[in-house]
Amino acid sequence: MVTAPHVPVLLDDVIAALAIMPGERHVDATFGAGGYTRAMLAGGAQVIAFDRDPDAIAGGQGLAEAADGGLTLVHAVFSAIEAELTQRDAVPVDGVVMDIGVSSMQLDQPDRGFSFQADGPLDMRMSQSGTSAAEFLNEADEEEIADVLHQFGEEPRARRVARAIVAARPLKTTLDLATVVRRTLGYRPHDKKDPSTRTFQAIRIHLNRELGELADGLAAAERVLKPGGRLAVVTFHSLEDRLVKRFFRERSGALPGGSRHLPQVAAKAAPSFETVGRAVRADEEEIARNPRARSATLRVAQRTAAAPWPKGETA
Repeated sequence: MVTAPHVPVLLDDVIAALAIMPGERHVDATFGAGGYTRAMLAGGAQVIAFDRDPDAIAGGQGLAEAADGGLTLVHAVFSAIEAELTQRDAVPVDGVVMDIGVSSMQLDQPDRGFSFQADGPLDMRMSQSGTSAAEFLNEADEEEIADVLHQFGEEPRARRVARAIVAARPLKTTLDLATVVRRTLGYRPHDKKDPSTRTFQAIRIHLNRELGELADGLAAAERVLKPGGRLAVVTFHSLEDRLVKRFFRERSGALPGGSRHLPQVAAKAAPSFETVGRAVRADEEEIARNPRARSATLRVAQRTAAAPWPKGETA
């Protein structure tokens, strides 16, 4: 299979948002193919880059060698950035960038099992460890599968799809799963959107704990950024974007103070961020070059001098 080269989404906007000065220390929390990292290095930054995928870390070794000490690669989830940076005596940092979700390289490799575009094993594990998609779909009960499809895929017919999955067991390949979903929901090859999309998204998010990782990663970035440091986050679907938008709004004091559930939180936590500009989306020229950019949203916030919010607290 011939794969397209990885193209970083909203690259110029991300680098402009970070406002890098030579000698600063920045974090690429989702290294992938290293697109943001290369641009950060070119701007004169010292970069510490994280990825949970061992293939991404292995693929970045050449760049690390060429950077001659300017790049440190860390094989870890981005929710661990505080612990990993503290261990390296690298706190605070001047900027953090996160490109959320599955990478182009993972999608383009059929043997990773993330896509229904080509047949491969039902895997979907970003870290290449833990429960695979096949294990989950073949062992979980119908109710749990339906809940995952509804919560993480926003699939309106989640229970119907879950019932069909259970009836079709065992499922072994991405084509097995796509065939079940297409047959259940109806699909013609010329349809604009494959009905399997929501199911594949939901299972991937669930297995990799993507939304939990994002929430934990945002809070970790808050704790490692110095006053004036920037956090830039690129998301690719509404669940991610809503989470980032809410985090920035509450941390900047833009949400109403407290609630009947947490009436005192907003009163005791000073704003730790202030938002920078509006959400940025790709223009038609970038979308033409890189169709993946169509669904991307960039949000940016700048760290204030206030203390980080206590862990687990939210407005």
